Amino acid sequence: MTIRVIIVDDQAMVRAGFAALLSAQADIDVVGEAPDGRRGIEVSRSVHPDVVLMDVRMPEMDGLAAARELLNPSVGVARLPKVLMLTTFDVDDYVYEALRAGASGFLLKDAPPADLIAAVRIVAAGEALLAPSVTRRLIADFAQQRPARGRKDPSLRLSGLTPRETEVLELIARGLSNQEIAEHLVVAEQTVKTHIGRVLSKLSLRDRAQAVIFAYESGLVTPGDAPA
Repeated sequence: MTIRVIIVDDQAMVRAGFAALLSAQADIDVVGEAPDGRRGIEVSRSVHPDVVLMDVRMPEMDGLAAARELLNPSVGVARLPKVLMLTTFDVDDYVYEALRAGASGFLLKDAPPADLIAAVRIVAAGEALLAPSVTRRLIADFAQQRPARGRKDPSLRLSGLTPRETEVLELIARGLSNQEIAEHLVVAEQTVKTHIGRVLSKLSLRDRAQAVIFAYESGLVTPGDAPA
């Protein structure tokens, strides 16, 4: 199935370069682009992409505000896109907030072309965070420095998980891929996918990005944890 993508960035050359690279892939179709967040929302709701490549810093409306609006389930959109944030910096408060708003991950603008192509496919599939080790470090720092405010204690929601589901959530937060989790637990990779699906459903989470944040905020894992 072809992955439908739109590119939202205030630099025309960046949009053109990304579009040329992605359009050359047989399984990716660039169906629109926009120079700012507000226009990006309009384009997204018009063409219904699978993935939105969203720059963090833009005029009119930045990527964070746009991601929040795009991923707001209350707007009544039948199918929400996956949002992959684009940033110039590997540590950016906007990235943290975007992940919390529901973005599926982030990508540095100077990443190799192959990484951009892989990122689009990964995000479209909902399989995993991009660059798990880096993302884990950033989210761990976020959870430690910027605790959630005004929310019910997320640790209470952990009680609804089985011991194995809790273990899988912990391994996700530590940055392990599905294959690595399967090897760690000595189970089939499809079994891991089933467990992950149940974890996301029980905790009302969109994807692994939110699962990682939840695991830190609930205290299930803490910065510096490593797989046992």
